[in-house]
Amino acid sequence: MKINVQYYRQFDADPGLEVPGEGYGGWDQAEIEVSRERTALVVMHAWETGARTDYPGWYRAVEYIPRAQRILSEVFPNLLAAVRNDGFRVFHVVGGGDYYRHLPGFRQTLELAGPDPSPLMAVESDETLTRLHEFRRRNVFVGLHNEDDVRRGFAALDFPNEARPIGEEPIAESSHQLAALCRLHGVNHLIYTGFALNWCLLLSPGGMADMSRHGVLCSVIPEAVTAVENKETARRELCKEVALWRVALAFGFVFHLADFYRALKEHP
Repeated sequence: MKINVQYYRQFDADPGLEVPGEGYGGWDQAEIEVSRERTALVVMHAWETGARTDYPGWYRAVEYIPRAQRILSEVFPNLLAAVRNDGFRVFHVVGGGDYYRHLPGFRQTLELAGPDPSPLMAVESDETLTRLHEFRRRNVFVGLHNEDDVRRGFAALDFPNEARPIGEEPIAESSHQLAALCRLHGVNHLIYTGFALNWCLLLSPGGMADMSRHGVLCSVIPEAVTAVENKETARRELCKEVALWRVALAFGFVFHLADFYRALKEHP
């Protein structure tokens, strides 16, 4: 199907400018052709996170949860209904608990992929490294006073109703499993949705960094993701903007929601 996409022109730096990088072409758009048969929508780490009153410490440490909940309620129902009604392939990438292990979509993936490769061999640890990790635990994330709420939240993890797999929709918990699904279904282009773009969607098992090593093109729908922000970026969601640039530069394309809907409608 033909679809309008956003891409980034990371050339040419202009040495005549005070800041040469300001010579780059920057964001642009074009109409490209995407193979429906070789493309799948990925719903990654879409979690039911309860209410702020249930897990106040989790909400204090993970400020994007309310944004994710708004996206789940405002974007996901129409998006998933559209792709399912259209017959567009949907993959679910999960993690953080065992809430998915009983579902047929995961059991079938597990049978298909077999056991994951052995984990990487770790370097030797020592007391100094242990102390450094403990310092980070106390001072970086999530904060000792928040740990219990975060543990309780993950213990109760589940799919939200808006992103719950239907029937035997494939579910993967690792890059090995997602790659097996791609090979089985002939998929070489994944369009990501879920949380959070600059963290899980890039770096967790089943994320873009791993899948690109399998030769998969990885794109994103910006209205269906949010990002981990910090004190300095949260107001303007600048980390999300940088993450969209990173996707466009290193992994694939940016498909805005209206363009995606239009392409589904015009190319059934």
